[in-house]
Amino acid sequence: MRLLVKAPAKINLSLDILGKRSDGYHEIEMVMTTIDLADRLELVLLEEDRIEVTSQSRYVPDDQRNLAYQAANLLKKRFRIKQGVQISIDKAIPVAAGLAGGSSDAAATLKGLNEIWGLHLSTEELAQIGSEIGSDVSFCVHGGTALAQGRGEKISPLPTPPNCWVILAKPEIGVSTAEIYKNVNMRNVVHPNTTAMIEALNGQSYQGICNNLGNALEEVTLKMYPEVALIKEQMEKFGADAVLMSGSGPTVFGLVQHDSRLHRVYNGLRGFCSQVFAVRMLGH
Repeated sequence: MRLLVKAPAKINLSLDILGKRSDGYHEIEMVMTTIDLADRLELVLLEEDRIEVTSQSRYVPDDQRNLAYQAANLLKKRFRIKQGVQISIDKAIPVAAGLAGGSSDAAATLKGLNEIWGLHLSTEELAQIGSEIGSDVSFCVHGGTALAQGRGEKISPLPTPPNCWVILAKPEIGVSTAEIYKNVNMRNVVHPNTTAMIEALNGQSYQGICNNLGNALEEVTLKMYPEVALIKEQMEKFGADAVLMSGSGPTVFGLVQHDSRLHRVYNGLRGFCSQVFAVRMLGH
């Protein structure tokens, strides 16, 4: 048996850090939404009791470091599954980009194996299992648009954002999320207005969303990686309605409503960056 599963990327419309937790993680509050940039996974059942991961991308690990591998392994152990699975990942989401590509692959693996192994787990149960793999996996299991709290495992659905273009630009560097969080100084954190972002989504206010984009990690990454700051400056200069770094970076995204401006921003960025994408928000 084989199954094809889509694993969409996410962007952070808002990311706030509330403090350090006793377990070593940070207490966070994030508004996230899925976008139409996705990896595609093919899951094939194997008679042999093993997990095999393949990908056309040399940046994707094929062993226990891979979050899709970890997701399959966790389900196998927890539910004593004796069948194996081959996970083929067709990678479209850039790696180490702040777009939750690995987390989304893990979430897609959980959902796909839930189906082909006949586990009959609810979305909530899958999200709970996902939280053991990584902070963004719970959100990726739910998808859509949501507020994520705690260390990312408490998910509250939100309305789909108004229709617009999302232009993404990723410089030729990868960023370690752990490294960025390690350099956070809580005294210097600039807190975004999460409440105002939620109100903008509830009121379907595109301008309200643009006005309240915010990421408490952005200053840390911009100081450590000047190339990210340059892309943000160029995106603003080319005329995006609002610009923000996603997650811990280094990907920067801009929101644009009109097609004419979309082409200007997209074409301008191609001169600075090889990885530029223009996609829609999925949001549901």
